[in-house]
Amino acid sequence: MRTLYLGLAILGGVVPYVFLFQFLAAEGFSVPNLLAAPFVNGAAGAFTADLLLASLIFWIYMFRERRVSAGPRPLLFIALNLVIGLSCAFPAYLYSREESRSRRVEESRS
Repeated sequence: MRTLYLGLAILGGVVPYVFLFQFLAAEGFSVPNLLAAPFVNGAAGAFTADLLLASLIFWIYMFRERRVSAGPRPLLFIALNLVIGLSCAFPAYLYSREESRSRRVEESRS
C-alpha cells in the first residue's frame, strides 16, 4: 500500500497544477480572479465547499491521530494541503503513517 499511496500523492501533486497552469494561461495571474473562480456558479461552489470541509476534517483527524496513536506530525501535511491540495496531502499522510507503522513493527521485532 505504501507504493500506491506514494504514487497517488505524486499524481495528486501534479494534476491540480495542470489545471492551475491552464487557468493562469487563460486568465493571467490575478488574485481576485483566482479566489472568485472556485465559486463562479453553484456547481463549482458545491465542489469547493466539499473540498474545504474535507480538508478541515482531515486536519482534525491528523491532530487526533497524533495525540492517540503517535501518527505523523500534521504541519507538513497541512502545508501540502494549502499549497498543493488534499489530493496530494491525504495520500502523502497515509504513506507517512504506513512508513512509521512499519518502522515500529521492525523495531519491536529487534
